[in-house]
Amino acid sequence: MNSLGGSYRALVIGSTGAIGSAFVRALQQDPACQQVLALSRHTHPGVDLEDEASMAHAAAELAQFAPFQLMVDATGALTFGTQGPEKSLQALHAPHMLKNMAVNAVGPTLLFKHLMPLLDTQRRTVYAKLSARVGSIGDNHKGGWYSYRASKAALNMLLQTAAIEAARKRPLLVVAALQPGTVASALSQPFVASGALQPDTSVAGLLKTLDGLPAISGAHFVDYQGLPIPW
Repeated sequence: MNSLGGSYRALVIGSTGAIGSAFVRALQQDPACQQVLALSRHTHPGVDLEDEASMAHAAAELAQFAPFQLMVDATGALTFGTQGPEKSLQALHAPHMLKNMAVNAVGPTLLFKHLMPLLDTQRRTVYAKLSARVGSIGDNHKGGWYSYRASKAALNMLLQTAAIEAARKRPLLVVAALQPGTVASALSQPFVASGALQPDTSVAGLLKTLDGLPAISGAHFVDYQGLPIPW
């Protein structure tokens, strides 16, 4: 992360997933990364996206390491139990829809709420959240995947709104919603026959993309190749 201007501290949330662990590996190999902390449901402190108290506790524990110049939230879920993405209106069930919203939109935004005070205010800083191309309303040409699409679209709106607010006190903060590509992982395996990206390849592209994003009053929505995605 050359654009962070020297040594920096990083935090990766969702560090046990395929993409989150790839972020941790990449940052550990960056000589400029002074420290990379990994946070998940299984770390201490741990964080549960459906338990705001766990987020507040984690933020309080992490304050001793602040300020951070890079945070990456690599959390998210596509299936819950045996229930995967719905292909039709007839497949919709309220509990599954609400679960998608809780894990993919509400939880990550509350996490941002608690972690934002730990971000550096004096220099270029990046907050990146994994999103998905299927969360783009403008790019939705195939339909289907109702709850997952809606949760990612909601996430994008929440990130955009939070980024506008954050920019008033943190004009050097870059907020980005990231499309990592179709990555080989437990999440994508049931839906991708072949041709998936390796996590390390995706993360290398995402870090390069983040390096080139300017600080604006709002969020970016981009893919791992640095290409913008319509909201």
